[in-house]
Amino acid sequence: MCFNGILRHEEFEEGCKATCNGPYDGKWSKTMVGFGPEDDHFVAELTYNYGVGEYRLGNDFLGLTLQSSQAVSNAKRLGWPLTEVGEALYLVEAPGGYRFYLVDKDQPHNDPVQKVCLAVSDLPKSTHYWSSLLGMKVMERNEEKKTVLMGFTDTQCKLELYSIGGTVDHGTAFGRIAFSCPHKQLPDLEALMTKENYKILTPLVSLDTPGKATVEVVILADPDGHEICFVGDEAFRQLSQMDPSGNTLLDKAMAEDKSDEWFAKHNKQKALA
Repeated sequence: MCFNGILRHEEFEEGCKATCNGPYDGKWSKTMVGFGPEDDHFVAELTYNYGVGEYRLGNDFLGLTLQSSQAVSNAKRLGWPLTEVGEALYLVEAPGGYRFYLVDKDQPHNDPVQKVCLAVSDLPKSTHYWSSLLGMKVMERNEEKKTVLMGFTDTQCKLELYSIGGTVDHGTAFGRIAFSCPHKQLPDLEALMTKENYKILTPLVSLDTPGKATVEVVILADPDGHEICFVGDEAFRQLSQMDPSGNTLLDKAMAEDKSDEWFAKHNKQKALA
């Protein structure tokens, strides 16, 4: 609702072989939105499956926190429901039910997205996985709140793990978090997870995007099944170039999306995932 804009929009005629759009066949699209280039900003990837009408949310994704008084002003101006949950901190829900926490302070010059929070069932085990195996730096531990804050660098969006003391339910939306790394590290990362007996959802594979660069990815699952995609940075830098026609492509795709009409005409309903 306050992102700087559409960074790129891409359409696909069939499901992704690395389940980028979840375990769904058929036509889908992805739209990258963020406050700046994917190279140095946190970016949200919005996936749309043309044949799916609704997803069941789980308790796995606990929210995204961003600092922007403009975002708070935008929400108030548009009449979007805001709940004050702390000093200069507001909770707002996106149309799909995903939580955003808005810090009512001036937007920083760098990326305003501060952290993403994921639920975990065993905080020490998850902390070991993300720090000792994936190489994230632990920046803050809060025993009272049962959280651990970590990141790869001080200047990037942070990952917060929050212990819910129970089973993590991923629902049917099948979100994942992604990082880029030097291409040569991907085989080593896959080998490490094999050695440590952790789950590899998709071994090293090439993914094509029509008219754009082909990237290689390895997709992992942490102890609670959170999906993690590592993509080769060299090709990803080409793929992730901001597309000036992104807004136009998205508008065109939405205007041409007749899936609701098709299902209604054939007296059918879109799938409830």
